[in-house]
Amino acid sequence: MLLMAGVTYGAGLLILAWPTGEAAVSRDLAADRTSLWNTYTDFGSSLSDTPYIVALTAVAAIVFRLVYKRWRESIFMIAAVWSQSLIFLATTTPVGRHRPPVQHIDPAPPTSSFPSGHVSAAVAFYCGLALVLTTHVRNRALQVVIWVLAVGAPLVVAFSRLYRGMHFLSDVMWGLLLGAGCVVMAARAILYRREKQRRPQVPELVKRA
Repeated sequence: MLLMAGVTYGAGLLILAWPTGEAAVSRDLAADRTSLWNTYTDFGSSLSDTPYIVALTAVAAIVFRLVYKRWRESIFMIAAVWSQSLIFLATTTPVGRHRPPVQHIDPAPPTSSFPSGHVSAAVAFYCGLALVLTTHVRNRALQVVIWVLAVGAPLVVAFSRLYRGMHFLSDVMWGLLLGAGCVVMAARAILYRREKQRRPQVPELVKRA
């Protein structure tokens, strides 16, 4: 987490130091807005609103504990979602990137534009959920469907945040990378951690014999 936070902070400073031309992308999207797409992207952005992600993570953790009779999957989900949140909160204010120079359809939160917390949270939750489910599902077709939905949700969130003028392109791209990094980190540390096998204790009398 410290490494990802440091890299995120460094990337934010580099983006601020070099002209990226991303404002043109934001202006083009803002110029083509329609009432229909405003409605669609409102729903798309809400897929990763903080209250929903917090509530869904709690529900997933409870359900996994009840279904799988252990804590590993539940702790993995919590770790994946909250690690990206902590990294986001630790880096967004120090970077201090302004929002795109277009009309913001959503209220702008006090955090800065880089990175996109909505996108990183979407990757952490939906892809983390898919990782747990496909670990326990053997049907290949169902696994594909789960992953298509899991990957599609963050992409919808990313486009919605761009369209609504809340982030630059690099903000959502780094959000995708940050969320994926947190899922991989939590999976290696918790979900796929190998149990240390303890060798059975041999009684002293048996050893002497």
